[in-house]
Amino acid sequence: MSTAIEFVEVGPRDGLQNEKALIPTGDKLALIERAIAYGVRRIEVTSFVNPKKVPQMADADTICAGLPDRDDVTYIGLVLNLRGAERALATGRIDELGAVCVASDRFAIANQGQTSAESVEAAKAIIALARQEGRRAQATIAASFVCPFEGEVAQDRVVAMARQLAEARPVEIALADTIGVGNPAHVTQLVNAVRDAVGDIPVRCHFHNTRGTGLANVWAAIGAGASVIDGALGGLGGCPFAPGAAGNVASEDVIYMLDRAGITTGLDLGRMIEASTWLGGVMGRTLPGMVAKAPSFPAQAQA
Repeated sequence: MSTAIEFVEVGPRDGLQNEKALIPTGDKLALIERAIAYGVRRIEVTSFVNPKKVPQMADADTICAGLPDRDDVTYIGLVLNLRGAERALATGRIDELGAVCVASDRFAIANQGQTSAESVEAAKAIIALARQEGRRAQATIAASFVCPFEGEVAQDRVVAMARQLAEARPVEIALADTIGVGNPAHVTQLVNAVRDAVGDIPVRCHFHNTRGTGLANVWAAIGAGASVIDGALGGLGGCPFAPGAAGNVASEDVIYMLDRAGITTGLDLGRMIEASTWLGGVMGRTLPGMVAKAPSFPAQAQA
């Protein structure tokens, strides 16, 4: 098992995209600034998608205009097609494009209006465009474990998609448990198979905690060699096109677990908990993450 992992904060995009009440742009930018303050150096800041389908992301260009000038932070924009990729690049503020392909046809059509095979080709085209423009690009295989419409997804299908994506040389390939059905045994098996298939390209994992297995799946993924993990502050999240999808694994819960296990993340857990409490105030409710609701541990020494 690795002694260090890279962490990607996806709260500003995946954490907020499914919220019915529109979050003010200023609060989104404040969330990004707080993530930088607690040590995150890769942040998924927004997505460049049809604002009629995902109204929460309608302020993508304004978000980019307000991003802090930081040479040490990589700002990621999620894109589903070349039009979105061109929009993201035109802002001049997105350092990395996050392409998405989908492991099943029905979800691919619901999510981005194309078949699974077409989504792979679209992702490869996005990666090629980013490389041409001197930017980074990575690709996520959504519904890597189960499709919300078709059920079980064959491992061979996901591995074949990963091989195709590897031809475009993304900076990493991510496996996403879009509706939170994965279990540690399945995660171990799939991460091992994809790592074998893609050679030196890092594997990232993206888990939702719909059924309470998120942290166990993170642990299994790292044990199988995944070197990058996503999380959303407070455990917010969900997908507008995936029925039943609940929140992401909470960033602070992931970091608490890894810190206690001696796995280096470089993040400040105390500041994460403060940020999660602040975000709960913005949202007007208690967030799903557990660590921010628990007493401090290890307990602070009494004077």
